[in-house]
Amino acid sequence: VSHLQSPDPSRVYKEVWYSPVIFYEDKNFQGRHYECNSDCPEMQNHFSRCNSIKVDSGCWVAYEKPNYGGYQYMLQKGEYPDYQRWAGFNDCIRSCRMVPPYNGNYRMKIFERSDFGGQNLELMDDCPDLNERFHTRDISSVNVMEGYWILHEHPNYRGRQFFLRPGEYRRHSEWGSNSPTIGSMRRITELN
Repeated sequence: VSHLQSPDPSRVYKEVWYSPVIFYEDKNFQGRHYECNSDCPEMQNHFSRCNSIKVDSGCWVAYEKPNYGGYQYMLQKGEYPDYQRWAGFNDCIRSCRMVPPYNGNYRMKIFERSDFGGQNLELMDDCPDLNERFHTRDISSVNVMEGYWILHEHPNYRGRQFFLRPGEYRRHSEWGSNSPTIGSMRRITELN
């Protein structure tokens, strides 16, 4: 006769439903809202505009257009009562992507020309003023070897933002930029 054993409590996993990011149509977390806990390439069916956001956990990138296009906004844990708080250019958010948890090393190589040509520099830490360190602001290709990074249009982490995952970017259009001009870059380190 076989008998049933109680499962080992250390091996029992409980699925927990949580919503790490909530998008609100109106300022100060009012109006219709949409809760999201994974990548979403199209959010237009859930709300018509976005004027405030709460990030309960993790780190996210919100995009102005569907399928991760247009302006990009890095969102870390916290509250954003209006779109200026996340450096938004308008109240339009149409897709979002979660930045996966990561606690390894950071390393990327930037190149002055497309297809990894011209002057290059390897980075392993944040760079608040690219021109000061690299003697140019034109970055036309990037090889992200380790970690997740944000490129900023202007020095001191200002202006348009561009999210980079590990991989090769042969031209600036591959990270969503219309121009090779970059002013600063930083590692995405706050993922909890």
